[in-house]
Amino acid sequence: MPTVSFCADELNLSPNYFGDLIKRETGKTAQDYIQFKIINVAKERVFSVNKSISEIAYELGFKYPQHFTRLFKQKTGLLPLEYKNLN
Repeated sequence: MPTVSFCADELNLSPNYFGDLIKRETGKTAQDYIQFKIINVAKERVFSVNKSISEIAYELGFKYPQHFTRLFKQKTGLLPLEYKNLN
């Protein structure tokens, strides 16, 4: 999963400045904003019939699918498969 430092480096900014910009524009911490964006992408990919939850987790940069599942549930209140079946 992309870190604040990674995103800041990609934009040629310091992590602190990047975090300040994100906080000013969104009201969220940089880490929360990154997680928000990743979960939005994950919500779309969960509906892909030909991909498992593990494949989606790896595509999004998670080292372990369990970490993806835990973050997904923390942010949405549902496990990825529950979300898929609900919608």
